[in-house]
Amino acid sequence: MPIFKGDDFVPDDWRDLAQAEELPPGGKVILTLPQWQAIRAQAQSDNSLGLLLQPGQELLAIVPDLSRFVLIAVAFPKFTDGRGYSLAHQLRGTYGFTGELRASGETLFDQLQFLARCGFDSFDIKDAATIRLLEAGRRPRLGIFYQPGLGSEIPERTRPWARRAAS
Repeated sequence: MPIFKGDDFVPDDWRDLAQAEELPPGGKVILTLPQWQAIRAQAQSDNSLGLLLQPGQELLAIVPDLSRFVLIAVAFPKFTDGRGYSLAHQLRGTYGFTGELRASGETLFDQLQFLARCGFDSFDIKDAATIRLLEAGRRPRLGIFYQPGLGSEIPERTRPWARRAAS
């Protein structure tokens, strides 16, 4: 399945590592948190490592290892589950993660701009309607927000809490 990144779909060159599978000698692999905890000490530097976080998983356990990950994918099992937004905001804003941050799972077209404001820069989209809209060139565009996000937004007039999208 292609990944939506930037303003287009791109091939996904990452591989999810199956539960019983050994870490390959090279390549781009995405590990679950339990897999990472099991191999953390012997993880080879010839791999590009990604991590898949589930909603509710604690970030403090991986903070010392953030620099070892090129990608962190955050699972959205349902579009109504907002915990992934908080994980992304903490990873970018609090812990300074600079790698690729991917929203993976049940995300909808209307959520993409809000996800990006929390720090996501790529999307593994499962919703067929969202994929069709993006393939047709449609993009969610809102101009004024009621709270600050992570990015280049400017304060809206005299309301210190409001933000306007940068032009």
